Amino acid sequence: MSVFVTRRIPAEGLRVLSQASGCRVQQWDSEEPVPRSELLAGVAGARGLLCLLSDRIDREVLDAAGPGLKVISTLSVGFDHLALDEIKKRGIRVGYTPDVLTDATAELTVALLLSACRRLPEAAEQVRSGGWTTWKPLWMCGHGLSDSTVGIIGLGRIGQAVARRLKPFGVRKFLYTGSGPKPESAAEFGAEFVPLTRLAQESDFVVVTCALTPATQGMCNKEFFGRMKKTSVFVNTSSDPAAHRERHVRHQEHHGRAGSQQPAGRAARGAHAPRAEAVMASPAGAQAVMASPAGAQAVMASPAGSQAVMASPAGAQAVMPALLELRL
Repeated sequence: MSVFVTRRIPAEGLRVLSQASGCRVQQWDSEEPVPRSELLAGVAGARGLLCLLSDRIDREVLDAAGPGLKVISTLSVGFDHLALDEIKKRGIRVGYTPDVLTDATAELTVALLLSACRRLPEAAEQVRSGGWTTWKPLWMCGHGLSDSTVGIIGLGRIGQAVARRLKPFGVRKFLYTGSGPKPESAAEFGAEFVPLTRLAQESDFVVVTCALTPATQGMCNKEFFGRMKKTSVFVNTSSDPAAHRERHVRHQEHHGRAGSQQPAGRAARGAHAPRAEAVMASPAGAQAVMASPAGAQAVMASPAGSQAVMASPAGAQAVMPALLELRL
């Protein structure tokens, strides 16, 4: 039995496959995504496919694999990269990894939120560039979570884990929206189910943790951002790339192009897994495009009214291997 693995994965997972009786493993042994041509060649004749969310598994891939393909396992929480209707027609079983990274994603979401509202990347860059000379009472204050309103789009496992971590910061009110009310889940946080428009208008912090589906794609669009407070912080750790694009549209229209450098908002770039990108704007309208706060060395402050918007790209969840059946 042949299994094609589309990326370098943790050794433990590869060992399980290699030790399985009669299993022959072929792997694209690289940290980079498998080229399309290599994917089509590698899957030919395979009985099993272990892929990542960056691999588009569509009819072309399924045809290249042939009728012998019986199992697809995706090393991800999301599965919108799989042509599920076509897979179902062919009787192929699918495995994915829900709840493997709930805690990790929630922690990173909170880290992104705090780094945006407290302007950690800007502060770190100021320290590195010599912009910080002495303590200044009104410099880079940012905004706090205490007595704030947090809106969560998608109160599922990750949404609840985020709320659970934010509650001790003194959040005054949690709002949430989704496919329908979840009174049992919301009770822990006293969260109120509201329409998306109200969530946008009232939230000081908006956190997107919903799954990417036809119903949610593009949910955070230009109209949504237009309803948000100008001082609010937006954190997207969902799979929806539309929110990432629309966020840029909103800020270019309201504040000019990102990347202008003023004393209160210098451009900075850093590294973060999962490569979250942020846009932060100073009261004067200066914007800085930056990556996450890895290596931030100082927490400084901004005048009241400073603006921050933060978004992570699609795929902000790292995943570990597991084989949990998705019932189609």
